[in-house]
Amino acid sequence: MAAPFESVREVQEDYREHVNYRTPLVTRYASPAMARNFGDVKKFTTWRQLWLWLAQAQKKLDLQITDEQLDEMKDHLSDIDFERAELEEKRTRHDVMAHVHTFAAACPLAAPIIHLGATSCYVGDNTDLIVLRDAFNILLPKLARCIERLSCFADNYKDLPCLAYTHLQPAQLTTVGKRACIWVQDLLMDLRNIERACNDLRFRGVKGTTGTQASFLALFEGDEAKVEELDRLVTEMAGFKSNFLICGQTYTRKVDADCLSTLSSLGASVHKISSDLRLLANFKEVEEPFEKDQIGSSAMPYKRNPMRSERCCALARHLMILVQDTLHTSANQWMERTLDDSANRRIAVPEAFLTADALLGTLQNVCEGLVVYPKVIERRVQQELPFMATENIIIAMVKLGSNRQECHENIRVLSQLAGNKVKQEGGDNDLVERIQKSEYFAPIHEQLEELLNPSTFVGRAPSQVTRFLQEEVAPALEPYKSELEGKSVLFV
Repeated sequence: MAAPFESVREVQEDYREHVNYRTPLVTRYASPAMARNFGDVKKFTTWRQLWLWLAQAQKKLDLQITDEQLDEMKDHLSDIDFERAELEEKRTRHDVMAHVHTFAAACPLAAPIIHLGATSCYVGDNTDLIVLRDAFNILLPKLARCIERLSCFADNYKDLPCLAYTHLQPAQLTTVGKRACIWVQDLLMDLRNIERACNDLRFRGVKGTTGTQASFLALFEGDEAKVEELDRLVTEMAGFKSNFLICGQTYTRKVDADCLSTLSSLGASVHKISSDLRLLANFKEVEEPFEKDQIGSSAMPYKRNPMRSERCCALARHLMILVQDTLHTSANQWMERTLDDSANRRIAVPEAFLTADALLGTLQNVCEGLVVYPKVIERRVQQELPFMATENIIIAMVKLGSNRQECHENIRVLSQLAGNKVKQEGGDNDLVERIQKSEYFAPIHEQLEELLNPSTFVGRAPSQVTRFLQEEVAPALEPYKSELEGKSVLFV
């Protein structure tokens, strides 16, 4: 039982936390690390860091900036007076100038050179790019862990025959491990896409109001070399290998669209995997983890609902549509920039990464606790295998001298009778018994057990799994080998 509250005030404060809407992406689903990455502290301390980097680079290029001013800025990178900044923004209706004034109040010596020559997008856009990069770097190890967990599962069950489906109707056999490799292959494509999106990120850099660097050219009295060096120095300080040579006031909003496109594609992959697992749970072949005290239904105590996989499908649908926001924003940027991007990006971009983070945390949890029921799988195989084996039986009979067309007709008649037994009477598939009782098929009675061995129907599935894991999965996971440990925890 929770400890009692110490006072009525404590009760009231706890209650007040629950009065206003709070996004469930933060309160229920995403990790604290991703929530912090898009939080105000990260955002506004990065703004201050960018102002410091700009001043340091300007001093290095001989502008009149003192070490005392730089030291003062360093001392106040994180002690942000959020209440003052909020009041300043209400007064000025400008978020960047509110924080310029707040930072300047904390740094009276440095106040004259804070934001020198810069436009709002110097801190706004460059911070967004830093946050995007860091968000990708949070996601990538989590995706690698999902791939690794599913790969181990695939290796463990690469030889276990199971029904494969086309049109969600039983087709030929595959193996449990081979099906898992189909999931892994999609996630490998997502890993490559996200790595590429992260590596393709470029810094906006130091470009001025409309991207022409006119203000910095004025500061350096027309010295283009110093303006380019300023851009290079700040880019390097921020940890980027390159910056945009061309931009308007903002970096092109196609960057956001490209980033969210990769996340939307990841959402599609996780939705497919989770949907397959929900179907397999219905077949009672494979289940996601179900905890000792977990309740499947408030009304039906026997139920073991696949709530984790259902959660993944729900979140994936949200993730897949968010890219539309960024596409419309990119398409509707007039000339060098319009501000109708701002409010939309504040919502769509963080939500996409928070949702992707929640998806991967949940998927990892599922993959670490998958339960396979071989006896159920075997029974379902045996229900369909006699029909699948008819061609093998025909071939075996022909090898012993029978007429192919005659054999086909005999087994067709028996198959229809067995099918009626299943569909009309609700019985088991008795085709094998009918073949065993048929004098016509007497020549292959002794071969029936071998002809109906499920392992002979899976083709190269086991060897395909082995080769895929060795040649494609292992190299892709190599960069993440130090980050593959640790179990995922569902926050709710």
